Amino acid sequence: MADIFELAKSGEVTPAELGYYFPAEFAPHTSTWLSWPHKEESWPGKIHTIYPAYSEFIKIVAKGEIVNINVADEAMKDFALAQLEKAGADLSQIKFHFFPTNDAWCRDHGPAFLINPNAAEKKVLVKWNYNAWGNKYPPHDLDNQIPYRIAEHLGIPCFSPGIVMEGGSVEFNGKGTLLTSRACLLNENRNPHLIQSQIEKYLCDYYGVNHILWVGDGIVGDDTDGHIDDITRFVNADTVVTVVEENKLDENHLLLEENLQELKQMRLEDGKQLNIVELPMPEAKYYEDQRLPASYANFYIANEAVVVPTFRDKNDQKALDILSNCFKDRKVVGVDSLDIIWGLGSFHCLSQQEPEVQ
Repeated sequence: MADIFELAKSGEVTPAELGYYFPAEFAPHTSTWLSWPHKEESWPGKIHTIYPAYSEFIKIVAKGEIVNINVADEAMKDFALAQLEKAGADLSQIKFHFFPTNDAWCRDHGPAFLINPNAAEKKVLVKWNYNAWGNKYPPHDLDNQIPYRIAEHLGIPCFSPGIVMEGGSVEFNGKGTLLTSRACLLNENRNPHLIQSQIEKYLCDYYGVNHILWVGDGIVGDDTDGHIDDITRFVNADTVVTVVEENKLDENHLLLEENLQELKQMRLEDGKQLNIVELPMPEAKYYEDQRLPASYANFYIANEAVVVPTFRDKNDQKALDILSNCFKDRKVVGVDSLDIIWGLGSFHCLSQQEPEVQ
């Protein structure tokens, strides 16, 4: 049999056939991967305001794992170092890589890491195609190369399914179930040549899952066409938190209520019902008359902490308390995201975990 590097390149075999799977985010990490924010058009007139909160996020994550940061050149590295020093981050936990990007959204353009503890090569990665959420924000050529660069750097096999997929559009319980949204994955601006059953086959083959759950739509203001990481997240193998909007006049109310009702009907891979924890939404946030996709669900689960976006909102503390009850083994920390969310994403969108093989 050919070695796994050749098999990955050839496309003759899928990760699932070789026993690889995508672990849950709450499983242990080797590191977190980020792409340093530098594209002014993503935060028009405001990019300078995001660095304190972004650096605070890195400082918190770095307490429990290595943080790998993609930068374009020495100048960007020096700028990032200055910001991180100002925040008091542990620089011994931070590594820079000269892998230039178009933008900062590493959840979507970064690699998907899969593991198989019983294989000779215990970790592989999947390089999905990336088209900036339906070619909304060209260019994205550098972003689309990031998984290749990381695979080469780490010396691990790289599988390329050849279809568009973003990390923020899928959520995992680590036991075989994947949760996603019809609004995003079935959108004709991603893979118009594929129907739902064909997309499900790709998900099973290249994420190593066997059970797909679909909700309907994403929140208003989300330019990704409904990424799941703004609405519903696994906090353990059989429990999700899902955002709800109590204000019936808010345009998110009905679509989130419909998602909640769908979740109540769902069953996990073992036939059990989902445990569902409801998470409030912040009040509607606007900037320059644009509704922003502010959501407490866009938290990032690191080894020692859960970093939650907050919005100077009356529901901030309520959301933190709910999530603290969900994560007894980690510190739940709120970090102000009101400037970051002008980029239409927050801490989960900006990060991608690299799992540890135990």
